[in-house]
Amino acid sequence: MDSQKDVGILAMDIYFPPTCVQQEALEDHDGASKGKYTIGLGQDCMAFCTELEDVISMSLTVVTSLLEKYGIDPTQIGRLEVGSETVIDKSKSIKTWLMQIFEEFGNTDIEGVDSTNACYGGTAALFNCVNWVESSSWDGRYGLVVCTDSAVYAEGPARPTGGAAAIAMLIGPNAPIAFESKYRGTHMSHVYDFYKPNLASEYPVVDGKLSQTCYLMAVDSCYRRFCSKFEKFERKPFSILDADYFAFHSPYNKLVQKSFARLYFNDFLRDASSIEEDAREKLEPFSSLSGDESYQSRDLEKTSQQVAKCLYDVKVQPSTLLPKQVGNMYTASLYAAFVSILHRKHSTLGGQRVVMFSYGSGLSSTMFSFKLRDGQHPFSLSNIASIMNVSGKLESRHIFPPEKFVETMKLMEHRYGSKDFVTSNTDTSILSPGTFYLTEVDSMYRRYYAKKAGDTTASVGAVSYQNGSLPNGH
Repeated sequence: MDSQKDVGILAMDIYFPPTCVQQEALEDHDGASKGKYTIGLGQDCMAFCTELEDVISMSLTVVTSLLEKYGIDPTQIGRLEVGSETVIDKSKSIKTWLMQIFEEFGNTDIEGVDSTNACYGGTAALFNCVNWVESSSWDGRYGLVVCTDSAVYAEGPARPTGGAAAIAMLIGPNAPIAFESKYRGTHMSHVYDFYKPNLASEYPVVDGKLSQTCYLMAVDSCYRRFCSKFEKFERKPFSILDADYFAFHSPYNKLVQKSFARLYFNDFLRDASSIEEDAREKLEPFSSLSGDESYQSRDLEKTSQQVAKCLYDVKVQPSTLLPKQVGNMYTASLYAAFVSILHRKHSTLGGQRVVMFSYGSGLSSTMFSFKLRDGQHPFSLSNIASIMNVSGKLESRHIFPPEKFVETMKLMEHRYGSKDFVTSNTDTSILSPGTFYLTEVDSMYRRYYAKKAGDTTASVGAVSYQNGSLPNGH
C-alpha cells in the first residue's frame, strides 16, 4: 500500500465515573488550609471509582460507546492498544477483556497489547497504532487506542491529585486530527520520582518535589528537540506563537501553568526578540541561571507565569476544563486536556495546530503536535465534540460528601487484589444506561461484568448481553 496521508485520530469518546468529590469540601474535611487544593493545586473536583467500576469496566464502556455512536463495524478494527498503569493483573492485559466485544462479531484477528509506564502508556499505545497504520504491516483496518486509569493515593497530601477516566481513540488515515509525525521530541531517563513497587497496594511511592522538577526538565528537553526538528523541516524557528493551543499531561493544574511558563522562558533564552519587550526586561535577571538553578528559583517561576499569563489564557486555558473537573486520569489525562479543547473550540479549529506534552514518571516524555481540519461526517471535529457530550457528562455527575469518598477508598483498599466477593448492585442507579460494571470476582479471581440496560442500547449487536454478565472466556 502507498504511504497513508494524514494518519491520526478519526474519532474519540471519553468516559469518567459519575461519582466525584469537590476539592473545596475535601480541603475542609482534611483540615487543609483554605485554597490548598483549589488554588494551590488548581483543582475543582475529582472523579473516583466506587466498588462497581474499575479500569476494565470503564474501558468496556468507552469502547462499546465509540463503536456504537460512530457506527463502526467491530470487524473493521485490526489493532487495539491499551495504555494504563492501573495493574489489575500482572500477566493478563486489559486488552484481553476488551476482546469480548469483538469476539461476538467473530473478530479475533486484532494485534496489540497493553503499554505501561506511569502516565505515558497511552501515548506509547497511540504511537504504536499510528506507526502501524503508516507501516507496510497495515491491513487497511482501523486502529483503536484506549487510555484507562484510576488514580488513587493513600490518605495525605497527594490524595487530592487522584482521578479516573477512560478515553478511546479510533486511528486511521485522512483524519481530522492528524499527526505531524516529523516534529516529535522525546526525553527518557531513569529516575525514582513516582513508582509502584509495592504489589500488595494500589498506592504509589511519590517524591513530589523531585517529580515536579523531572516534569519541568522533561518539558524543556522535549521542547528543545521539538523546536529543532521543526526548524530542520520548516527551515524557520519555532516559538509558542506557532501553535494555536497547548495540552499538557496534568497531574494538577498548577503544574500545567508552570510548564507553559517554562516554554515561554525557553523562547526568551533561545531568541529574546520573539517575546515582548516588557517581558524581556522582567526575564533578563534570570538569563544566566544554570538549568538546575532555574528549576529551584521561585522568583523565576512567579515572573515567568506572570509574563506568560496572557498567552496561557488563550493557548492553554481551553485545555484545562476536564483535568480540573475530573482530576489526574494518568494515561487519559493529556487526552482529556485535548478533549477539552475540542469541546470548547471545535467550530474554529480547522487549520490549527495543537502541541501536546506527554509525561510519565520514571521517566518517559514526548512533545508532539496535531494539525486539525474539519473532516467528513462522522469523523468531523464538530461531530466528535457532540458525541463526547462533555457538558452533559459533567452535569449529570453525583457529588459525594468527603466522608463517603473516604469510606469508598477504604473499601477499595480492602478489596484490592482480593477474590470471592460480589459487589452490591444497589448502586447501579447512578450509572448511565450502557455503562459496564463489576458484578463479582470469583474464587479463582475471575472478574465478571454486566452492562446497565437502557432504551437506546437494545438493538445494537455488541450489547446483546443486556442485563446478564458478559460472556466469560472458557
